[in-house]
Amino acid sequence: MRGDDSRQDGLFSYVSLEARIPKAHPLRPVRTMVDSALKSMSRDFAKLYARAGRPSIAPERLLRALLLQVFYSIRSERLLMESLDYNLLFRWFVGLSADEPVWERSTFSKNRDRLLEGDVARRFFEQVLAQASAAGLTSDEHFSVDGTLIEAWASHKSYRRKDGTDDDNPDGMGRNAGRNFHGESRSSDTHASTTDPDARMMRKGDSTPARLCFAGHALMENRHGLVVDAMLTEATGTAEREAALTMVARRPARRVTLGADKAYDVRDFVERARALGVTPHVAQNLTRRGGSAIDNRTTRHEGYGVSQTIRKRIEEVFGWAKTVGPMRKTKLRGVARVGFQMLLTMAGFNLIRMRGLLSG
Repeated sequence: MRGDDSRQDGLFSYVSLEARIPKAHPLRPVRTMVDSALKSMSRDFAKLYARAGRPSIAPERLLRALLLQVFYSIRSERLLMESLDYNLLFRWFVGLSADEPVWERSTFSKNRDRLLEGDVARRFFEQVLAQASAAGLTSDEHFSVDGTLIEAWASHKSYRRKDGTDDDNPDGMGRNAGRNFHGESRSSDTHASTTDPDARMMRKGDSTPARLCFAGHALMENRHGLVVDAMLTEATGTAEREAALTMVARRPARRVTLGADKAYDVRDFVERARALGVTPHVAQNLTRRGGSAIDNRTTRHEGYGVSQTIRKRIEEVFGWAKTVGPMRKTKLRGVARVGFQMLLTMAGFNLIRMRGLLSG
């Protein structure tokens, strides 16, 4: 018998959101880990808010919503709010009931900026990492490091002379007119983006074009490929090595190994790393003038070869952050905001990785 195609809406629903989410849904273990991390941050959240006044968006809900944006490649907060309005899975993960109204986009953005003041992303990242350490998933002896360029939310046309002497309209009329850079010498000393002054013109290699970007850095432990530290800096020629030393120095004081690619095979970096108690397992750059900064005393050990094999897995971190996460081209501006997004994305990567490791 053919069913009736009726569209009469029910007045009430007696099925809870908890009952609608399958028991085996992959977000369930992630929600458990996120709730555990947020519970330990309750005192940190309390310091950011006044004791009296109108209640704002709960910071726990705010962070869960931002994690959904990372997990599901939602490109803007406007779309995030739209999805949260009708997607029951998203409502369950954030902690909204089926009838609660969704926040207005601008209100959501203003409350997110409050979290920047308390370095909440760093605290959340550390709490997620603490769960991995408690489960025995991380190594405290062997690490790998690398950096990547994150394209800024600024165009070539916004890259102007700081003294304002360049012509605003050399190739046409209107605010969207082109810019002719041929024959013009440009550098960070004389030029800056009017859209995002923190962005720097940089390119990854001689065969790639220069773009306005930031430099993202990650420190990975070699046991299961989890990120143990991350940071974002301005894109400079030495940013990767400086960030690597900063992140390694934040680890507990003990002898460790650090795998890295040829860009780190610089004598100054190797010497400073050894002074921190780090054995630099960097790939040898034999074409560099003066030769490699490490010799057979380092490369003859079996552990060097293991580090060189495992360090390449850090590219999986950046690959996930740029294909699933929002780090291929950020839609935020400034080192502080993009750095917040970087840490939250790395925490999201760890959560997804831990879900797979713990369920296996």
